[in-house]
Amino acid sequence: MDDDIAIKTSGLTKSFGAVTAVDHIDLDVKKGELFGLVGPDGAGKTTIMRLLVGIMEPTSGEAWVAGLSVMTERERVKERIGYMSQRFGLYEDLTVIENIHFYADLYGVSRRERLQSTERLLGFSNLTPFQKRLAGQLSGGMKQKLGLACALVHRPEVLFLDEPTNGVDPVARRDFWKILYELLRDGITIFVSTAYLDEAERCGRVGLMYQGRLLTVDEPGRVRASTKLPMVEMWFSDARAASEVVRGLPGVRSVAIHGDRLHVLMQEGSTIDGIHAALKREGIGVKGERERLPSLEDVFISMVEAR
Repeated sequence: MDDDIAIKTSGLTKSFGAVTAVDHIDLDVKKGELFGLVGPDGAGKTTIMRLLVGIMEPTSGEAWVAGLSVMTERERVKERIGYMSQRFGLYEDLTVIENIHFYADLYGVSRRERLQSTERLLGFSNLTPFQKRLAGQLSGGMKQKLGLACALVHRPEVLFLDEPTNGVDPVARRDFWKILYELLRDGITIFVSTAYLDEAERCGRVGLMYQGRLLTVDEPGRVRASTKLPMVEMWFSDARAASEVVRGLPGVRSVAIHGDRLHVLMQEGSTIDGIHAALKREGIGVKGERERLPSLEDVFISMVEAR
């Protein structure tokens, strides 16, 4: 395993009976990288995370984290990683500071190291004014920040975050990502899963995942540019009605609804004339339109529909 690789998988597979949740995944994540695993619920993101942190054994394949085999050096791996699951185990009847100290005890952090790390963790997560508040009385966003602080108390080399902003309000999501960027400056490798395509744009590289398989792995901008097919954005009074007309027309590859707008990905060489004609027949007027570069969501939808 190369010295600059923090996470590596080879043919990583996990099956539950007849269902293959993770299907022969080959992946490299570099040290100090912010890597995003993106896909809908049921794509296999959480299963991959559990395989990598050593709480689940693969059906076949191998994985290495921080230079150690997850199969044969599981306990050593756990000492060098931080893991924040979807339901991170905060103790709601303990205060913020008591939760941090509890996890410091679990990881065997010395008293001197604990004093230094606790002050820093409270500071960068903006929890200093709330350190004596019970965890059960925190907002959803503050609970996520506390969970992150607890996962970092032993200064891990690699941080695993399983959909950390799921159900959190947009302001708290933004603050959470600011914290992740600060961690990157400290050289921590971050492996984060998310169902939010807009969050994926914040990652250095992303892996788009569907039904247990990686569809593509690359930088967000290069993933968007990989779809060289023309796209048009159109807006309507009733975008849903318009989508029912446009979807399935000759030359249309995929259609995604965004509020009052449609993102229509065309086949190569196709024109928009047929779309206008079909909408006119149904009495649906177009308020406006423009060409646009496909978003990650557009590319993902196109890849899924192509499969």
